[in-house]
Amino acid sequence: MQNSVHELLRRACLAGLTPGAVAGWGRPPAAYEFAAEGRATLFPTTFRAQQSTWFDLASLTKPLATATLCLLAFRSGELGQATTVGEVLTEVRGTPVAQLTVRQLLTHTSGLPAWLPLYALCEGRPELVPARTSTVSLIAPPGSRVVYSCVGYVMLGLMLQRISHQDLESLFRSLVVRPLGIAESIGFRPDIARCQLAAGATSPVVERRLCLEAGFSPDFVPAYRPGLPDDGNARFLGGAAGNAGLFGTAAGILALATEYLPGGGRLLTESEVAEATSNHTQGKEQARGFGWQLAASPGCSAGPSLPPEAFGHTGFTGVSTWVDPLRCRGWVLLTNRLHPGGRELDLHPLRRRFHSIAVGMPT
Repeated sequence: MQNSVHELLRRACLAGLTPGAVAGWGRPPAAYEFAAEGRATLFPTTFRAQQSTWFDLASLTKPLATATLCLLAFRSGELGQATTVGEVLTEVRGTPVAQLTVRQLLTHTSGLPAWLPLYALCEGRPELVPARTSTVSLIAPPGSRVVYSCVGYVMLGLMLQRISHQDLESLFRSLVVRPLGIAESIGFRPDIARCQLAAGATSPVVERRLCLEAGFSPDFVPAYRPGLPDDGNARFLGGAAGNAGLFGTAAGILALATEYLPGGGRLLTESEVAEATSNHTQGKEQARGFGWQLAASPGCSAGPSLPPEAFGHTGFTGVSTWVDPLRCRGWVLLTNRLHPGGRELDLHPLRRRFHSIAVGMPT
């Protein structure tokens, strides 16, 4: 089976889908297999992708970091599912945004737009983000639809920082990384002197285009450098935000994602896991838990080899993870598809094929 995954990744790299790829799959706590093919960077130097290579995890930050921290805040009583944005971020009081609940933000049912260049909205001043989010117009009535929203998760990150009086990186490190012993495989703002990083786009070409299309000046797009995330809003907020900013290896992702298997793990309880991975959006466009997408969602990257109860997520940089609660197994596929020119290639067919092979279905 491992040779089949290696061959799949090798062909994906040769076909130009991505310079490099790393896959991991198996059953926790230690029965994992890994495969790596291609190049983690093409220039200014080139080196091969390895099992230990750190990738920009982009929106995997949402379930792995932000939703996990929300569950822990529920446990401590610092947040509740019904807590509103205005109760925590006082700057937004008196606006429609103030009435949005943590539950709506977690399940992408807040009605907030998918994306906004907050750095442009705030004219390059990060301290203005909480106040300026009060001016964001909802595109759907809260609770009526699933509208996948990075903006909502930025707000969740701000709320977590406000209640804890800590930055998101410190909070994640103290409450998640240290208890699980995974500091060498996942975290915000990785040390580029110690971690081999897979390279991303060499310039923010996609973000500049999106700004222009949305009617904002691309001049506010934050500068990129190695060790900072591809996501401009996360760079604007210092490299760690509720929607993006996490980096990690395949092993680090598997260690954290499989905390959500039935029964819980070393960090999360059985009831927390059950709540987070249940379908809270029955009858809507996508099946969503807290942070996680369920494989019951039409057209998602899970593919037919995973059951509807499986849960996972993808990231814009070319990463994904899925967990099957029935087989008690996890899958991770990491690519640096944006390197070097920012190409937005569809990786769903590759992800589905990887799951099919790794599950053991006939090739």
